[in-house]
Amino acid sequence: MANTVSTLTYPRLLGDIGGTNARLAWAHEAGAPLSDIASYRCAEHGSLAAAIQRYLSDHGKQQGPRACAIGIANPVTGDEVRMTNHHWSFSIASLKKELAVNRLAVVNDFTALALSLPALGPDELLPLGPGAAIADEAMAVLGPGTGLGVSGLLPAPGGGYLPVAGEGGHSTLAANDAQEAAVIEWLRGRFGHVSAERVLSGPGLVNLYEAAAGLAGQAALTLTPAEIVDGARHSGDPLCRLAIELFCRFLGSFAGNVALTLGARGGVYIGGGIAPRLLPELRASRFRERFEGKGRFQAYLAQIPCWLINAEVSPALIGASRALDIERFCARA
Repeated sequence: MANTVSTLTYPRLLGDIGGTNARLAWAHEAGAPLSDIASYRCAEHGSLAAAIQRYLSDHGKQQGPRACAIGIANPVTGDEVRMTNHHWSFSIASLKKELAVNRLAVVNDFTALALSLPALGPDELLPLGPGAAIADEAMAVLGPGTGLGVSGLLPAPGGGYLPVAGEGGHSTLAANDAQEAAVIEWLRGRFGHVSAERVLSGPGLVNLYEAAAGLAGQAALTLTPAEIVDGARHSGDPLCRLAIELFCRFLGSFAGNVALTLGARGGVYIGGGIAPRLLPELRASRFRERFEGKGRFQAYLAQIPCWLINAEVSPALIGASRALDIERFCARA
């Protein structure tokens, strides 16, 4: 059976598709390191299929893959996929036919990232505070990037894990003090509903900066997330510093909520493109205080470790490949 599965599903084309970049890779055979890893700007391609075809052309893959697995920054609830943070949309069944593959899996990008967690090595994880993971317990993963992804792994009967597919980044943001309440109220005037993603993302960092300026009665400059980080680190800009401080506090509170919800005694993992760039600020901030600051459950959370994922190759590519081996994630057509 294993040889038959390998024949039918290798080589595999793997994708980690965010709102900004499409990361693609090739898995020649089971257990082999990924190869031909490349990243393409989503804005430079009219569709996911176009980005895939460019990848295949760039890397001389005239034969094409036998199977394809895509982790995408979007809910996957049926055949039609419309990205939340980009204009791409497609039919899973049509994509399977266009690629002429035996097997296609399309899952939420953080479901893919969750599936990769057991494969992460200690050299790919940076600790954010104390705690020790308990084997065979639930694990949580979240990550600020273009949006805010949330997922996890729950222990399965008979061993292994079941991934959680959800959209926790769109849950309502909560304040922990008067300053945070004022920030949320300011953002409510702009957005109506203030989700966690409105602050815990690249655009969210800009929102925090603009809210800080608005509450201080100052005019906000037009800054990118990178410019806000630079302004805090090198220019000492008080509004930029406050934006990053608020970001770290909100991230700690939100991560603690996710840990409580899933009972994530196997650890909380933080991915995405924003947090790794803020490692010094996160470690110096009130992140861990806010993570543990849940009243009667402070001692419970104090035992749960948090790690920043710092892998050279996107772990979601590995997780996407694992999704191909789970029947319910694969296209029927």
